[in-house]
Amino acid sequence: MGAALARAAQWTAAGSGTGTLEITPLNESLLNQIVKFAEDFSTRHPQEAAFVFREPLEWKTQLGCSAFGEGYEIDEATVQSEAKGEDGQPLLLLTASNIKVRNFDQLSHLLQINVDKKLKEAQACLEANRDPIVKILGPEYGTVEGEDTSMLRLLEKMKEDDDPQTEMKMKIAILLHQLDMQLLNSSLKHISQDVRLNPAAVNNEVNLLKNFSGKGEDTVLESLEYTSDYTFSNGCRAPPWRQVHGEICYLIIKPHDTDPLCITCSTAGVFLNGGEIKGKDEIDYERKSDVYKDIVTFLRERSPKFVENMAKQEFTFFKEPTYEKNDQHVEVVAKVSGQSPDLDDYSEKNEYEKKKSSAEKSRSTGKKILEPSMKWKNIGLSAAHSDKAAREKEQQRKSTVPGKKKKRSSGISSESVKIQPALKCKMSDMFEEVSESSSETDEDEEQPVRHQEGSTDLPSEYWGIQKLAKYLRGGNPTATVIALCAMRDFNLAQETCQLAIRDIGCLEVLINLLDTEEIKCQIGSLKILKEISQNILIRHAIVDLEGLQIMVKILDSPDTDLKCLAAETIANVARFKRARSTVRHYGGIKRLVGLLDCTSVRSTALIPYQAKDTEKARCGALALWSCSKSTKNKEAIRKAGGIPLLAKWLKSSHVDILTPVVGILQECASEPSYRLAIRTEGMIENLVKNLSSEHEELQMHCASAIFKCAEDKETRDLVRQHGGLQPLSVLLNNSENKKLLAAVTGAIWKCAISAENVSKFHEYKVTEALVGLLTDQPEEVLVNIVGALGECCQEPVNRSIIRKCGGIPPLVKLLTGTNQALLVNVTKAVGACATEPENMMIIDRLDGVRLLWSLLKNPNADVQANAAWAICPCIENAKVRK
Repeated sequence: MGAALARAAQWTAAGSGTGTLEITPLNESLLNQIVKFAEDFSTRHPQEAAFVFREPLEWKTQLGCSAFGEGYEIDEATVQSEAKGEDGQPLLLLTASNIKVRNFDQLSHLLQINVDKKLKEAQACLEANRDPIVKILGPEYGTVEGEDTSMLRLLEKMKEDDDPQTEMKMKIAILLHQLDMQLLNSSLKHISQDVRLNPAAVNNEVNLLKNFSGKGEDTVLESLEYTSDYTFSNGCRAPPWRQVHGEICYLIIKPHDTDPLCITCSTAGVFLNGGEIKGKDEIDYERKSDVYKDIVTFLRERSPKFVENMAKQEFTFFKEPTYEKNDQHVEVVAKVSGQSPDLDDYSEKNEYEKKKSSAEKSRSTGKKILEPSMKWKNIGLSAAHSDKAAREKEQQRKSTVPGKKKKRSSGISSESVKIQPALKCKMSDMFEEVSESSSETDEDEEQPVRHQEGSTDLPSEYWGIQKLAKYLRGGNPTATVIALCAMRDFNLAQETCQLAIRDIGCLEVLINLLDTEEIKCQIGSLKILKEISQNILIRHAIVDLEGLQIMVKILDSPDTDLKCLAAETIANVARFKRARSTVRHYGGIKRLVGLLDCTSVRSTALIPYQAKDTEKARCGALALWSCSKSTKNKEAIRKAGGIPLLAKWLKSSHVDILTPVVGILQECASEPSYRLAIRTEGMIENLVKNLSSEHEELQMHCASAIFKCAEDKETRDLVRQHGGLQPLSVLLNNSENKKLLAAVTGAIWKCAISAENVSKFHEYKVTEALVGLLTDQPEEVLVNIVGALGECCQEPVNRSIIRKCGGIPPLVKLLTGTNQALLVNVTKAVGACATEPENMMIIDRLDGVRLLWSLLKNPNADVQANAAWAICPCIENAKVRK
């Protein structure tokens, strides 16, 4: 394990320092294998698992005291195991966020209870213990360069004495050595599959981008320059002491819409570095971003203007290469039908006819055939020369493929689906919104033709998933399960793998597996679908293939793990309107509410069956949270009896389930029936209690729920009676988290409608804090801040505080804005402040009265009304001054 960490694992520090483990497919694979080894160690090697480490493994953990149950002594923020070593020290000790583990048995149990974050836990442990074997067995077993003789020394020691401890160390050393070999072999396999950059490829890409760069508005970049003009004989521009790290060159790129970027091009890919060091002619080589496959992919992630202008570029033309025997440009077509054909099974006749047709067209025109640059094709910019040409091509395609029909069983057109570029930038949230609101009429249209330049354009993951596809379709349950496990070894969070599964036809197979009676196949399929359904295209495809209906049906399964996975996948898929409607239409809401009904609601130390119940409820709550964005689904949740169950879970101490439960409540609190239920079921007390949680997301949802519920006077009184006003005032100090700040200021605004609450806020100096937040805030936050100040101005003392704290000028400045909700609130606040003569003098001096008069022409009736009311005290005070 030490050798693998030292030689194979990828660490972030490029120059000096210990660094941290990068989040890369290689590291993820290594971590998964280490976690599997540690988890199974106590079961497979019980005697060795009891061996006490030479020194404890110590690191910062994310686990809280509530995660530990039977077998542990919990005293406030300290947890220690009941099991002790020979020296009387506990084998596991948790103090605040610092944890110490002294044997494999405790390590294995720790990973088992931390199901969701075991990889993060293992990463933190390994970063804090770079050579864990030294801590486990002693410094004599440390990882060394060159020949490692520690095993020989241990063998000699075993011959000399008959110490059982020495024999135990020998067994553990052998097990760890086997793990090391396994990790090194695995890393070698990963590395061999990586596509490496070289100086020639980087230079070609730079020259291509330079052709499209310049000062014009339509250029893709302003400029792109090397940091060094000197080129070594191997084509690299990086200094020799950096070339040993695989670095090729450094570039200064000036996009149109961002600051200049200094990037490193290395054999592993392209990444952002620390830039040029001020006062020195040097570069900070430390990596500051993820690694991308090339410069274009990097820029697509960093510069929206680059993507926009790149789409406008005219083609750069080259003479078409002459093909004598082998055609390197192959049109890859995967038929989406009952069984997708292998991608490398092409018709020689079709290829011959394509070449013949192309040659005849060339002879008839007597001109050179011009092709778009393959570099631009590969990044998704190739298109037909004109709309007319595209229509002619469509007619030709239809005439050569007769009798096409849609297959209702699959929900996807059986027309040829062209394979999309394997490496794309992530879809934006804007695309998500557009796709949800638009009709799905374009789903049967043919995708742009994809010409591949050999097989090198597709990444290794694509071909790996393609090879697994035939085993998924094989029909043998054992082979299917093995193929599913192998598919999970790929980095399914990577968009390349997600789209490969869709394009090759595996998505249909995965959904079909859900409709079998093989539990293992269903679980394996759902684990993959849960991961890849983070992708918007996959989500829509799952709904098209009627996968949601099957998942809803699985919610009736007696297998708890299966139900949990189905609910989590539904939570991912139900992020757009049609999916949420499908879940409701097929009875999914009632079944998901049923998952919340269990007995372990208020338990803190969970026994195994209670832990499963809690996990089942958590997954159900996540799915309901996604579904609750629909008004009809909110009503369906209420009718299914969800409100009392949500009230019970709100009393839980487990943050994992509290967050989705409160998320559901804050979504549904927009409905009057829910606000009444939240008040009558006693939920306000628990919402107030969780405002003091350590988790900002939970605090945000609690504040948002109070914001919506505090429209009613009874709720405002309950918030005050349960002591909720003080934690709200404390949360104003967290001004960095804008979402949390918007929720908190909204809750304060609505609570301040009651005069009793305004008096309390005065005690907590809320007015001063709100005035301090009037600048450099998003409009969403400003609307709530100004609304709260308008309500606080009910008290004369607060009107004076606003003036003394310098709040009048920013309020008057906001009168020039265009946000209607903000104008409604700011006119009310300025009008309330104007009742004080001293405030009126400042408003008049800042031309506030004229701005109020101008708002009488605003098209919004509420703005007009509030502006008119604000002018009244201005006139009254003007008379007094005269």
